[in-house]
Amino acid sequence: MYKGIGVSPGVVVGPVRRIVAAKVTGPVPADIDQVLKALDAVAADLEHSAETIELEVAKEVLGAQAMMARDPSVIEVLEGAITEGVAFDVRPIVDAAFGGFKEQLLALGGYFAERVSDIDEIQTRLINKLAGIESAGLTLTSPTIVVAEDLTPADTAALNLKFALALVCSHGGATSHTAIVARGLGIPAIVGCAGVMDLADGTEVLVDGRGGEVIANPAADEVTSRSEKEAKLKARAESVTGPGRLSDGTPVQLLGNAGTVDDARAAAKVGAEGIGLFRTELLFLDSQVEPTVDEQVKLYSEVFDVMAGKKVVIRTLDAGSDKPVPYINAIHEENPALGVRGWRLTRTSDGVLNRQLEALAKAAAGKDVKLWVMAPMINTPDEAKDFATRVKALGMQVPGVMIETPAAALHADHVLAEVEFGSFGTNDLTQYVMASDRMDSRLSDMTTAWHPAVLRAISIASLSAAKISKPVGVCGEAAANSLLAAVLVGLGVSSLSMAPSALAEVRGFLASVSLDECKAAATAALAARSAEDAENSARKILEKN
Repeated sequence: MYKGIGVSPGVVVGPVRRIVAAKVTGPVPADIDQVLKALDAVAADLEHSAETIELEVAKEVLGAQAMMARDPSVIEVLEGAITEGVAFDVRPIVDAAFGGFKEQLLALGGYFAERVSDIDEIQTRLINKLAGIESAGLTLTSPTIVVAEDLTPADTAALNLKFALALVCSHGGATSHTAIVARGLGIPAIVGCAGVMDLADGTEVLVDGRGGEVIANPAADEVTSRSEKEAKLKARAESVTGPGRLSDGTPVQLLGNAGTVDDARAAAKVGAEGIGLFRTELLFLDSQVEPTVDEQVKLYSEVFDVMAGKKVVIRTLDAGSDKPVPYINAIHEENPALGVRGWRLTRTSDGVLNRQLEALAKAAAGKDVKLWVMAPMINTPDEAKDFATRVKALGMQVPGVMIETPAAALHADHVLAEVEFGSFGTNDLTQYVMASDRMDSRLSDMTTAWHPAVLRAISIASLSAAKISKPVGVCGEAAANSLLAAVLVGLGVSSLSMAPSALAEVRGFLASVSLDECKAAATAALAARSAEDAENSARKILEKN
């Protein structure tokens, strides 16, 4: 069995076809005119693909790649290094031209580090075009499990859905463009599946996109068991509608995570009860200068209109660490995850937060919206009090804080006393509790919210919140895992916010379990010795069928 990261659910069986990308091994002689013409052709190819592909997410990806290919700074480097009218091996120069961008993205980590693959694709396309090598292509004539080291967004989006049963890549992460496009296509997909390229073409395999598993030559009973389970889960998700409820009627508010207006629309489409996390940093990351108050007002107003009458939780700027904003985080930090990020920006750029809060207050004026505003990286009661004072001074009445550090979790009784609510950021909380970089794939076994140490931190904070009648929710990736979501409810969480694509399944699963079962599963998970034991213990209690 081969194990990877399941990024699009579904169970299918079929023969393997490996896609091996063409690679240039020898010198590629060219002069500057040839290079620039080839680069322009690459950009044009990407633009054409963006225009012809119907899948919206693929259009966005391809459009962004085309812009990268036309970046003036890349062209400037190439023009300065390649002699006009003199042909010589341009591969090292092309490497250097794009290398600076890749180093910057790798340094940022996380989502940005995975964007390196976009630059790699442009670079590969350029070299292949200069060498006269065409793409390997993905012409499928029969039902096939597509296996590759990685696939470009264009190749993924161009898959013939009549024959492409599933997609399995040996590289890539959960937020890679290949994963995003595969989810948009609605086919089972697994990334980061080490060793899968060793499978011979034609090998019959079972692909479980939910569990992230590939089984060669599966037994008939294994296929039947997994297929029936997947069908049952899908049917349950489709059958349950309305607000989140446990089987005994206990309400659990189900919200959507968003960073754009389109994300908010996607959440509304699947019946989210509101937005539990709106990431405002995306507006700042997409700009070369700080967005004006008016620009911010426009964005927030559009989100409020989409979610009219519903709860919208806005997180103030969470710049720093894996989301640096150059015009705000200009100083190099040896350990940015522990540096000036989130609320701590008030130490160096206090005006940014004040202008953002002003924009939120203006945007909310006269709108039919239940606005909650929360600050990231709050550690102390004094920080929470300062934030709450600023929020209420502008007429907004529901300030809250992210609980994403051990200090905030262990001191939650005092921190939450200063605000109206808390929201667990399980991604960062896990990283800090386990002292393990969540972006380092070598530490993936240490960076799971299933670890009992992380669950204990959540339990301590939730119990503290309950004693002072302050609601706490979860807006990290943990909320999108149905089993873990039930455990979190058992720990005292009253709302869950997740990617819109996960909401139906979580809603369906929660409707099948009672509060007593959630509490029993939480107790069992807390008592476990490891993350694996915690998950297995919870599964025995919650998965009755």
